[in-house]
Amino acid sequence: MAVCMAAVLGVSVASTAGAAERAAGMKAKVVDGQVYVSAADLVKSIGGNGQYDAKTGTYQYKGNEAIPKVIEKVSPSVVGIIGKADEGQEGVTTDRYNLAHGTGVIIRSNGWIVTNAHVVDGLSNAVVVTTDGNTYKITKTYSDPLSDLALIKINAKSLKPATFAKASQTSVGETVIAIGTPISFSLRNSATVGVISGLNRGVEATYRLIQTDTAINPGNSGGPLVNLKGEVVGINSMKFSAVGVENMGFSIPVDTVQYIINQFFEYGKVKRASLGLQLEESWSAIVGLPTDDPLTITGVLSSEAKKAKIQEGDVLYSIAGTRVSSVVDINELLKKYVPGQKVKLLMQSDGDIVTRTLVLADRADIQEEELEPFPVDEEQ
Repeated sequence: MAVCMAAVLGVSVASTAGAAERAAGMKAKVVDGQVYVSAADLVKSIGGNGQYDAKTGTYQYKGNEAIPKVIEKVSPSVVGIIGKADEGQEGVTTDRYNLAHGTGVIIRSNGWIVTNAHVVDGLSNAVVVTTDGNTYKITKTYSDPLSDLALIKINAKSLKPATFAKASQTSVGETVIAIGTPISFSLRNSATVGVISGLNRGVEATYRLIQTDTAINPGNSGGPLVNLKGEVVGINSMKFSAVGVENMGFSIPVDTVQYIINQFFEYGKVKRASLGLQLEESWSAIVGLPTDDPLTITGVLSSEAKKAKIQEGDVLYSIAGTRVSSVVDINELLKKYVPGQKVKLLMQSDGDIVTRTLVLADRADIQEEELEPFPVDEEQ
């Protein structure tokens, strides 16, 4: 059976998660100027369900039913995390009821869970609570504050791991659901619905983020941002909290999540490659204007960079043939490398365009200047 996507589902398709992008590969026919596709293919692509009524000759599509089904599907993969905050932190007292909490996502059935670094860092006597009400102590913790991601382990079996989407399938305007533990631990597995507001946001973070208008409140940190296929597209990390700012939250996209998880499993830490340089972005890059302006070298920090004859005042245009204009651009590109590998840099030095071959340093071994933070409230 085929339906006319334009005539029958015009409004629903336009408002449903990433429909145009994901439907692009479906087989279609054009009859009298109308585009017809298989109803089964369309529903499979955009979610929801539909039914053909032979008596009336109409096809009824119900997209909203996808949301409850997604929540039902994903919730068993979402956990609450609670513990005693470090008493050395500002505002933390010895009151035994003064606890901190957040959210996590099961990634393996044997008890591996991904969450935010700021959820578990400084948290003592932490426990994980699954949707069935079972409580587990955390037995292993790997934390990476630079990405704000952490990997924790509990002694459990037969857990339901979440399904992760491919980063290339995420699109602006796509309907998404945040599931987590907002405000109170008694509210765990709460769900809020919104859309993806933007992609590749460089908002005071090491890597690019997903922007969403989905309500993300304290306690949602570490929880999943899910599409209507029930796939995790990001791990909720922070929100803007300021007068006049509403519905502006940020999630760590799945490609960065997978990168950090793979590093933890392989090395027990993140072996992050670095140019070993202190860099200054152009004015356009700092204020967020589209730009191809290069970066200026303001400090040579690693012995490898010094051996490559890089010096202060040099200008960096590209790395391994890829143009870079910001520190976040560089961090994203370097996810493909580990310390010790070589890259070619296109630079300007003493007025000449030159190519330098640089051995990448280990970021843990050098001190790099961090960017000045935006007024972001990174709440759990």
